[in-house]
Amino acid sequence: MTDQGGGSGRGPIDRAREDFFPEAQELVDGLGRDLLAIDENLKTGRNDPELINDVFRAVHTLKGLSGLFGAALMSGLSHELEDVLDELRLGRIELSSEVLDLVFRAVDLYSKLLASERGDLPEPTVEVRALLNALGHITQRGSAAGANPVVQYELDPGLLGVLTEYEEHRLRTNIQSGFRLYKMRVRFSLATIDTALDELKSKTRSHGEIITYLPTGDASDGDTLELEILIASRESIALLKAAIEAHDLQIEEVPRRSSRASSPAMPAPMPPTRAMPSEFPSIPVAGFDVEAHTSMAHVRAPSIAPQSIAPPADRDVSLRSVSQTVRVDIRKLDHLMNIVGELAIVRTAMFEIIEKVRARPGMRDLSAELQRLHRTFERHLGQMQSGILEVRMVPLGQAFDKLARIVRQISREHDKQVNLVITGAETEIDKLIVEELSDPLMHMIRNSIDHAIETREERVQVGKPPVGTIAVNAFQKGNQVVIEVEDDGRGMDLERIATAAIRLGMLTAEEVKELPQREILSLVFRPGFTTRDVATGTSGRGVGMDVVKTNIAKLGGIVDISSEVGIGTKMTITLPITLAIISVLMVEVGGRTYAVPLTSIEEAIAFDEGLVRSFEGREVMTQRGATLPVCRLRKHFGHDTDALSSRRMARRSGFVVIASVGERRIGFVVDRLVGQQDIVIKALGKSLSKVRGFAGATELGDQRVALVLDVAALIEEVLSTSLEMRTLTLGSAS
Repeated sequence: MTDQGGGSGRGPIDRAREDFFPEAQELVDGLGRDLLAIDENLKTGRNDPELINDVFRAVHTLKGLSGLFGAALMSGLSHELEDVLDELRLGRIELSSEVLDLVFRAVDLYSKLLASERGDLPEPTVEVRALLNALGHITQRGSAAGANPVVQYELDPGLLGVLTEYEEHRLRTNIQSGFRLYKMRVRFSLATIDTALDELKSKTRSHGEIITYLPTGDASDGDTLELEILIASRESIALLKAAIEAHDLQIEEVPRRSSRASSPAMPAPMPPTRAMPSEFPSIPVAGFDVEAHTSMAHVRAPSIAPQSIAPPADRDVSLRSVSQTVRVDIRKLDHLMNIVGELAIVRTAMFEIIEKVRARPGMRDLSAELQRLHRTFERHLGQMQSGILEVRMVPLGQAFDKLARIVRQISREHDKQVNLVITGAETEIDKLIVEELSDPLMHMIRNSIDHAIETREERVQVGKPPVGTIAVNAFQKGNQVVIEVEDDGRGMDLERIATAAIRLGMLTAEEVKELPQREILSLVFRPGFTTRDVATGTSGRGVGMDVVKTNIAKLGGIVDISSEVGIGTKMTITLPITLAIISVLMVEVGGRTYAVPLTSIEEAIAFDEGLVRSFEGREVMTQRGATLPVCRLRKHFGHDTDALSSRRMARRSGFVVIASVGERRIGFVVDRLVGQQDIVIKALGKSLSKVRGFAGATELGDQRVALVLDVAALIEEVLSTSLEMRTLTLGSAS
């Protein structure tokens, strides 16, 4: 039995295990976001206990998931981390950068553990054991709290007896912080208690913290419910009451005990003072925290007869899931995309058959009917293509979330303060491109912190804010996505780059003098280039920026640099939105057909040999007042086998396809324009994967194969070849 995704028969256990990975990854990503928010609060002195609770619950869920699917290392790490977070949220461990660093390390290890469970990486056993030891030391450091400040207040022992451990901790913490305690009574209608209680919480949140609440049992009828709410706040009764503005609201401050009164310790848990009927029905009330209130004793029921509670108007309970989403493996989407690509080939073949039928006399009626069917097929195929592409699109925020953790880690290693500012995280791009973007962006961020951002003292000395800034901005530009990574650091010193290039033997001093600023900056992408004499833990080996350029080029993109000394540096990545189905212009060069992605094409014009001239070692032409480099694809691909054919083709008219990626433009000279077509790119295979200039291949309707041009790589190759030719000319002249 096979599934719809084209895979072999798999049992329900295998499918459930496959679902485990995306669910666990979502939890890990959420953990990272919450920890960054906690870290920001720690820096500013704020405290949000709910964030600690969210992290605790996520780790608890991860522990259950990993245990269910036999991920022993992940389960063990989650168990130890859960203990630390529990001590942290109960106030037995102080929240510090040291503790937070360990939790961040755990999040990074979770990703490695998930990869090892998939079989992509070996198990990080040594790292997990080291972290478990560190977490164990933190747990042992947790000491019991001192004298209980709660006994200073005249609080109902029945209320104290049913507080959860966490609520007791929050009560104690607020008292130690100098907050006042208030008791508030509010009456709600049972029909609207869901929304009314949420609204009350929202109004109270900015003025204090709700410690707990319980029904009083004093409601006058079965249609209302009165709650007694314990609040900690710095504000007066008048301000608190004005801020909440609820009907049937009574509020009073909890008085302190006199100094002569005895100070008993916190009582052991005891039943509420109000009797709870043994057969009291369960009332589902939104707002009661099921995670925090672990026993029925904490949901205190009012002393009213069971029959006085009106049954819900609608007894039909739906078992349908609230969620309207499903997780889909990207490989299944690729499979569907390949099928759509095959259908596109069928569409082209159908069109050619229709043209043949139309050319035959006496078959006009059949030709018209076939054309009508072809148009319908083409419309539905286009809708299918756009639908699959839409499913593949994800926000860039998935990649940006990881950057924040990298910035925190690297800035702490270098003892620098760096803020990461992200805009455009909602910009969407193909899921496969997002995954491949992580490493290039990480290298760029590392490079900025290590090389560009100055130390606190250096920044203050030159009049800059003591905290550095790295801004990441993303936006859509036509059929491309642009990502800008900009810092306010020291900028790139052209002289230092040139000196390093000479020291590494990449260029001579004479060659460097002739290079424009942009090409000197591009030297940082050369393999092995570094301005460091000694390698550090994060840079100096000459592989970081080379990786950036190589990986971006594999995605059909390009990266540019602009920099100003003392002001900062900006790196701009330009990428296609998707690598799946693309629209191309089919062109003919030397009797062979090639596909040029339309996303990179500005326009196509007739070629005039008389407009071509030589400038700085490359052929150029003037187009709308601007100088445009020219690349003759017939010559570049080696289709000019002899001088005679070369002269013959020179006399024939052709076309110039003007393409651009980012700020770089070039004119590709082709023999003929065939037409526009939607294609699915197929990989070239291992034997041809290293051939530069081609993004892949596609099958045509007549069963021929056309190569798809990698415009970004061709532009880079043509311009760099021109640079090398110019430096060789300079070298021979000297």
